[in-house]
This record gives sequence, structure tokens and C-alpha cells, in this order.
Amino acid sequence: MARMMLTLVSISKSARLLTLLLVPALAACGQSQSQPQTSAPPPPQVTIAKPISKMIADHDEYVGRFVAVEFVEMRARVPGYLEAIHFQDGQMVKAGDLLFTIDRRPFQIALAQAQASLAQARATLAFTESDLARAQGLAIGTVITQQTFDQRTQAKRIAEASVAAQQAAERQATLDLEFTQLRAPVSGRIGDRRVSIGNLVTGGTSGNTSLLATIESIDPIRFEFTLDEASYLRYGHFTDDSAGTAPDRGLTLPVKLKLLGESTFAHEGKLDFVDNAIDRSSSTIRARAVFPNPGGKFTPGMFARVQMAAAPPRNELLVPDAAIGVEQVRKFVLVVDAENVARPKYVSLGSVVDGLRVITQGLAPDDNVIINGLMRARPGAKVAPQRSSTAAASTVRPQLDAN
Repeated sequence: MARMMLTLVSISKSARLLTLLLVPALAACGQSQSQPQTSAPPPPQVTIAKPISKMIADHDEYVGRFVAVEFVEMRARVPGYLEAIHFQDGQMVKAGDLLFTIDRRPFQIALAQAQASLAQARATLAFTESDLARAQGLAIGTVITQQTFDQRTQAKRIAEASVAAQQAAERQATLDLEFTQLRAPVSGRIGDRRVSIGNLVTGGTSGNTSLLATIESIDPIRFEFTLDEASYLRYGHFTDDSAGTAPDRGLTLPVKLKLLGESTFAHEGKLDFVDNAIDRSSSTIRARAVFPNPGGKFTPGMFARVQMAAAPPRNELLVPDAAIGVEQVRKFVLVVDAENVARPKYVSLGSVVDGLRVITQGLAPDDNVIINGLMRARPGAKVAPQRSSTAAASTVRPQLDAN
């Protein structure tokens, strides 16, 4: 019994010691839980800029083809055997360059014969002139009869006509000899040869002459396309009425062009012709623009897309595409107010001009638009704005947001 009492006393002392040790630990735990949480993260950093204000105009786009300003089919004017070819297929030629030579010997002989006939006619004319001069010094009716005098006068006139005919024959023979050398009538790029050396070339002015090659001018070059009737009427509202008699009907509109493999309309030209009637079957009218082509990049027959101003220029606001967010079907931008709070503004978008998006509605010129960091900012939350180093958003290159 005494031993049991000692054991109970020992247990009570251990429990008291354990209580003394747990109380401070629990107090310390309570103090740690009562301490405040860590501070909120700092506002995200964003880049802001004001939208750029620029004069732009709506544009219409049309598809068409390039055509050469000058197109020539090389055909011989005289028949003969092809003797020489003086060009490489597809090369650039200048006006006056020698391209083909037809055998000249038959035409040289013909020219020599014409010259001989002319010399004979001139000798006959000289004799008849001297014979008539002698008759004029004689008394008509006593020494020489009137009939003889008239015959000598007629002989002189016939000799003069023969000289004129032989002179024409000589000129024709000279021309035929010149036509044996075919020269480029225009500058441009020549196609491939259609006839080889040694073949007989059919010449002349008939429709069955031999086609030797074709030449198409390169610089400048024309672009043909068609306008629908509604667009043509719309363009007429802002044309120059004083130029109504001009080939372009006064449509002095800027025209830009891009090839099928290009992304921007980088080539500038001008409208130089509008047709005189609207096609009844398609309700379209044919138009034509001219573009400089010094490097020969544009080729006749090539497809391209042309852009024309659809309305007079007006002032619009532009921002980078990276500044535009999407909320279901609506588009918005985040602007930073005076308290550095991001506020959404729902906008209407226009076309892309020089890599920037046109904002037609919903944005003010003085708004500070977030152009970098859109994904880090939240509507109604504070941000840490940094002004772009450039003056306006037009020169800010869009960047990917880093999450």
C-alpha cells in the first residue's frame, strides 16, 4: 500500500512538470497565429503610351493582271531565208537593236537592177531634153513640122515619168534591203525565237507572215482591273470635276499594289485610265493603273492585288494589336487613369495600317493605353505604369507578355 502511494505521488509530479512545459509552448503557438500575414505583391509593371493620331482613308481592294505598255510581234516585211539571230532568248533589248538578218543577196541584186534602170531612164531623159532644145531653136513649119515638135515634147515628158518611176523602184529596193535586218521597235524583254536559222521566212503585209519573236515593254508597266458600278459611283463623289475630260475621269486616287506573296501594299502607282462604258453583263467598268518597274519585278500576265482609297482621308487613332484584348465577342483596351488603375474601354476596330490597328470608336486621344503587359494587368486593379520611351504608340514594337 505504501508502495502504491509512492507511485501516485511520482505520477502527479510528472504531470505537473509536463503542464509547466506545455503552457509556454501553447502560448508561443497562439502568438505566432495571431501575427499578420505577409504583405500583398506589388502592382504589375506595364508599359503605356498614347494612341497615335493619323490621317488615313478606307480602302477597297481589287484583283487584276499586269499588262505591258507596248507589245510587238516581230514579223518580216520581206520573204527570204533567215541568215542570223542576234539575241539570246529572254534578254532585255533596246529600241534599234539588231535582232534578225534575212539573206540580203537577192535584195542587193534587186537594188543594183533598180539603180541601173534609173541610170538608163536618166540618160533617155537627157537625150530627149537636148533633142527638144534643138527643135525649139528651129522655125516650125519651114525647118521642122509641128508634129515633130510635139513628138519630141512628148518623148521628154515620157522620159521624165520613166525617171520618176525608176526612182520609186530604187527607193523600194532600198527599203526591201533595209527590211532584211529586223531591229527592235521598242525597248523591253524579248521572248524566245520562233524560227531557226536556215528556215524560209514568209514576209509581207498579209496575215500569214511568219512570227519570229515577241517583245513586251517592262518599265513602266500597266495593271488592269475592274470596278463594280457601286464603287465607281462612290469614287465619283470626291473626284476632281475639272479633270472630267482626262483619261482617268478625274479619279486622282492613291493606288497601291502588292503581289500574291507579299503582306503589305508597298508599291505605289497612279490611275491613268477608266473605260468609257460599264459592261452590261457584269456591271463593271475597266480601269488601269501604271506602276514604275525599273527592276523588272512585275511581269505581264502576273496576278496582283491593288488597293484604292474608298473615301477621303480622315483622322483616326491607332494602337498596336498587342494592346487589344478580347472578351467573348467584344474587343477592349486597358487604359491607366490618374490613380494608376487599369480601366477597360470597349472599342471598335478598323483596318491595319503600317502594322497598327485603327480604333474607330471607344478611345480618346489622351488615353494612356497599356501596350505591353496586358496579360499581367487586371481591370480595376492598380498597376505600375512606365511611359514608353517613344513619343507615341506608333513606334512601339509589340512584345509578348511574360507571365
